[in-house]
Amino acid sequence: MTTWLDDVFDVRKPIIGMCHLPALPGDPGYDAAGGMARILAHGRQEITALQDGGIDGILISNEFSLPYLTETEPITAISMARVIGELRAELTVPFGVNVLWDGVASIDLAIATGASFVREVFTGVYASDFGLWNTDVGRAARHRAKVSAKDVKLLYNIVPEAATYLGGRDLGQMTRSTVFNGVPDGLCVSGLTAGAATDTPTLKMVKENAGDTPVFVNTGVRPDTVVESLKYADGAIVGTWFKRDGKFENDAESARVAELMEAVRTVR
Repeated sequence: MTTWLDDVFDVRKPIIGMCHLPALPGDPGYDAAGGMARILAHGRQEITALQDGGIDGILISNEFSLPYLTETEPITAISMARVIGELRAELTVPFGVNVLWDGVASIDLAIATGASFVREVFTGVYASDFGLWNTDVGRAARHRAKVSAKDVKLLYNIVPEAATYLGGRDLGQMTRSTVFNGVPDGLCVSGLTAGAATDTPTLKMVKENAGDTPVFVNTGVRPDTVVESLKYADGAIVGTWFKRDGKFENDAESARVAELMEAVRTVR
């Protein structure tokens, strides 16, 4: 069956690599001395490493804007738009954006920069490290229509990081109702934090209840786990493994990208 993944990536089981931007203006960890020039240089290095390693797509996020807001300040998406605008000509693969953790800001950034997809938490209510976390998927869907972003695909985190769903339903029920009520373009299944392994039975349960909606394994993918994960997932989003020594805070390395992509080719 042909899906939007075929149209966007033109490859089976696409692997999307993370471009993790450093802390941005307004973030507690922002390096004012290095300024936007440092952020641009880091973004260029990660995009180059990912593409040189053979990645299928790139997701650009403000990963180091810790601690995250669930409704971001305008400076965050504005800063990301500048970075993407300056580096856009160097992107040779499809790309998406993620303004953590703000779905509406992510949609705005996508339509402004020409991104093909966004990843966010669009549904559910959670007890999280960032407080009580509520969402409004109806507002996000209407906002996408209002800004003429209907071609921007929305990837929903069905198991968000650092949060516990407050509803009493099991994951299979959550998946079925999210697909029916939220109409996502894709679902993402995560571990506890960035780089944490995604539980295979959890991934399998989401896939079995997602119908025709594509499912991505969202964290903890490595060369020794990717084949097992792709038995169930329709693609993967990978960040930490691609970093030097597999450490979240380090720069991406093309050799580590190539190693994982070699493993992926065995299932294509």
